[in-house]
Amino acid sequence: MFLRNTTSHDGQIRFLVYVLENAILSLHEGQEKIVWLIDFTGWTMAHATPIKTARECTSILQNYYPKRLATAFLFNPPKVFETFYKAVKYFLDPRSIEKLNFVYLKDEEGVKVLYKCTDPEVLPVEFGGRKNVVFWADDAKPVNHVARGTLVADITPQSSLIVAKAS
Repeated sequence: MFLRNTTSHDGQIRFLVYVLENAILSLHEGQEKIVWLIDFTGWTMAHATPIKTARECTSILQNYYPKRLATAFLFNPPKVFETFYKAVKYFLDPRSIEKLNFVYLKDEEGVKVLYKCTDPEVLPVEFGGRKNVVFWADDAKPVNHVARGTLVADITPQSSLIVAKAS
């Protein structure tokens, strides 16, 4: 069985926690922080997350994983997203705001910020890097659903293809 993203509120919350916990399990020894690269290429308003879900996801990230996020890169977000962010950022933790970076492939300065955290040699070409990565859609981690809804990986976590530079 594979855990996949969904459109239901509860499903999206579970998926977020699943992704976070598996990212933590995949960290190298001594590494404690995660760099997120969120690709908005092709995103439209039809993909918009409901406010209730966005609020709960933000709460989970800020309250339960506050020190895990090193930085987050929002790659090619639509301009409407940036406008919306400017309106809601006042409700976010200031430390979380500092970690968000809007990056557009056509903006050299934004890509340079991305390069400060991620080696361009391991960053896929789609994100302005030099690495040609082949993705297999069926390459997913199976999970066991054990008592009380806890998710446990059936296999040993594998290191990410994208390696963040040590700070």
